[in-house]
Amino acid sequence: MSASRPTEDALIARYFAPLAGPGADGLRDDAASLAPSPGHDLVLTADAIVSGVHYFPDDPPGSLARKALGVNLSDIAAKGAAPRGFLLTLALPADWTEAWLAAFAEGLGQASRASGCPLLGGDTVRSGGPALIGVTAIGEVPAGRIVRRTTARVGDRICVSGTIGDAALGLRMRLEPDAEWVRALDGASRSHLADRYLHPRPRLALADAVLRFATAAMDVSDGLAGDLAKMLAGAGATATIDTAAVPLSQAAARVVDGRPDLLDVAVTGGDDYEILCTVAPDDLDAFRQAASLAGVPVAVLGTVASGSGRPGFQGVDGATRGFAAGAFSHF
Repeated sequence: MSASRPTEDALIARYFAPLAGPGADGLRDDAASLAPSPGHDLVLTADAIVSGVHYFPDDPPGSLARKALGVNLSDIAAKGAAPRGFLLTLALPADWTEAWLAAFAEGLGQASRASGCPLLGGDTVRSGGPALIGVTAIGEVPAGRIVRRTTARVGDRICVSGTIGDAALGLRMRLEPDAEWVRALDGASRSHLADRYLHPRPRLALADAVLRFATAAMDVSDGLAGDLAKMLAGAGATATIDTAAVPLSQAAARVVDGRPDLLDVAVTGGDDYEILCTVAPDDLDAFRQAASLAGVPVAVLGTVASGSGRPGFQGVDGATRGFAAGAFSHF
């Protein structure tokens, strides 16, 4: 690190202490304190994003901050939990600049305030390689009521929030900027796909409906097909999904209309950060009404069935197929 750069303590005081929440003591101590609300359990989750693996090195630092917090809050929401705070581990490469850090802290503050999830502590170090941004998010649910991902029941209806495939297509667009299908898109569609890749939208507004009505839930981070397979395998069940029911944005639908093969990318590509859940048939109308009141669209994809094996996706021709790539994997 250059001798002219601020010390770690100075960086924390300047950029991160203003984001600190109750119990963090202004980030002046080595640990924070946090007690759940009476009658509640804490819910904890951790995810990291790494330069060159999860994002491009030239992505805007404010966007990276929003993504790092957002992907963790997505897990919190899928458990039916409300956010309470987060810890940040920031490993900086040798060429970091204060301008980058200032923009990162600004984006982080915006995301933190918007979600009601304050910074409680963490660590800032030199990486010795690419940048790494690690977040541990903490939420809370009424005691004993966390919504697990392996507890779907045969006969439950399979639901997903929002739209699927935007971020994966946004990434493919970034990798293939001169592709014919990209050039065929209008500017608004390109902007939408690029934004969904850069800025996950954790469905915190849906958490209460998930808590009240979902029998199982998880967020869609590694692709709808693969994450659904994980959910149902854990429950010892399977399903056949109506491919036409998979919700696509107008932009994604335009892509798939012109390039039907890119439906595979949309369904398996990941980074959706929508909520995938199962709901008992008798609760489905109430769940959909609660989601509507929360301002979050939900689609019904199919029904949990007895059996084993990966879920199949049935097309308009009645044929059922799987997907060559099920889900993103680091290893």
